Amino acid sequence: MGLVVYNTLSKTKEPFKTIEDGKVRMYVCGPTVYDYLHIGNFRGAIFFNLVRNWLEKTGNEVTYVYNYTDVDDKIIKRANAEGVDSSQISETYILAFEEDYNRLKLRPHSKNPRVTEHMDDIIKLVEGIIENDKAYVIDGEVFYSIDNFENYGKLSGKKLDELEVGQRVEVDQRKKNPMDFVLWKPAKPGEPSWDSPWGKGRPGWHIECSAMIRAILGESIDIHGGGIDLIFPHHENEIAQGEGCTGKKYCNYWMHNNFINLKDQKMSKSLGNVITARGFMDKYHPEILKFVMLSAHYRSMLNVNEEKIDQAVSGLARVYKSLREADQFISESTLEGGAPYKALKQIMDQADARIKKALNDDFNTGEMMANIYEVVRVFNAQNIAKKKKDPNARASAIAFKEWLASWAQVSALFLEDPTEFLKTLDEILIREKGIDKAEVEALITARDEARAAKDWPKSDEARDKLLAIGIEIMDSPSGTTWEVKK
Repeated sequence: MGLVVYNTLSKTKEPFKTIEDGKVRMYVCGPTVYDYLHIGNFRGAIFFNLVRNWLEKTGNEVTYVYNYTDVDDKIIKRANAEGVDSSQISETYILAFEEDYNRLKLRPHSKNPRVTEHMDDIIKLVEGIIENDKAYVIDGEVFYSIDNFENYGKLSGKKLDELEVGQRVEVDQRKKNPMDFVLWKPAKPGEPSWDSPWGKGRPGWHIECSAMIRAILGESIDIHGGGIDLIFPHHENEIAQGEGCTGKKYCNYWMHNNFINLKDQKMSKSLGNVITARGFMDKYHPEILKFVMLSAHYRSMLNVNEEKIDQAVSGLARVYKSLREADQFISESTLEGGAPYKALKQIMDQADARIKKALNDDFNTGEMMANIYEVVRVFNAQNIAKKKKDPNARASAIAFKEWLASWAQVSALFLEDPTEFLKTLDEILIREKGIDKAEVEALITARDEARAAKDWPKSDEARDKLLAIGIEIMDSPSGTTWEVKK
């Protein structure tokens, strides 16, 4: 089965067919750079990275454009509040976003255009829309005339006569239709501006993406992505602009990721429950953020709470413990030759087929994760640590690592050093559960001394106390080690 994608435009899953054979033109709306991004903003960044990786793994050449909106009311407001130039604000938060993005070990995009780099393209596009009688100019301000675009509302399903206008802001009486939107706005004191045929000013928000898409990817693209909050009016207006200028279909497949709730509530600044991606990664780990995002289907609502984070820690620990065991065995065993165990080879082949089917069915990442767990389970069942003299055990460890690495390339998960990452998980759990490390070490010492004295009741008592506070102990010839139960 080939790739099938849910298209917001048709409200149904459709077979994916590229405009140009083997080449995908993909654009995803990036951040407006006036502050640190919250975890919801990163759902798209993490998911669409997987989309691009899967498209490439299945033989396509992908041009993936992810923009920065560096001209916006929010940027200007913050710049004025801080008494700095708006470019200083946008530059600060572009760098901050890129730091956060790189911490997630996501691949660079093909291009990260900035609005300020494409003013000429924006002006040309606005001129084309005016020439096609889809826009009009009043007092140096350019408005898009939605009455002159026949299919306005086709993406969102909204009908013009049902749209309520002026609930929160006073309607501009100069507009021909209250829903007409701004393409170019005149300059105001204290705001950045550019020369244009309509006087000095700056672009409206919606025209920016249409212009960058046209300049970099062409008049028609394969995939346009973003959060569901962008469907209307932003993406609806993009279609009106692009098709209003060229008369050609603007985008074939519209993909939208759903919202994130934090502890059963929508994240909002008014509720004071916004957590930045940076804050989350500092408190937990970038790997946990990626895991949480990819554990659910991108079109489903995702609720991030303590339970979800615990599940992520447990799931990641399961995979990384197996990777650590494979690493240790490979380094300790020198037996060459051999072949992976039949049961392991069989489950890896089956999982490959199932994951391929899942990702081809509108990127079902939850099913991908379930199949990875199944391979981990079968690998663990081989109990290779006790098979030092079996060359097939070493071959199995190598095959398992290579298999997982192939899906790591698609998901951007499981790229950490296993030993170091498991230590990090321990530190997180010690902090979250309020475990006293000194108490743990004292109990380990007491248990070691009791065992040396062959005082088994006392040894068992220390072990039971450790288990009660969530500590697992591992005895080996080199001594006793411990970690937090995950």
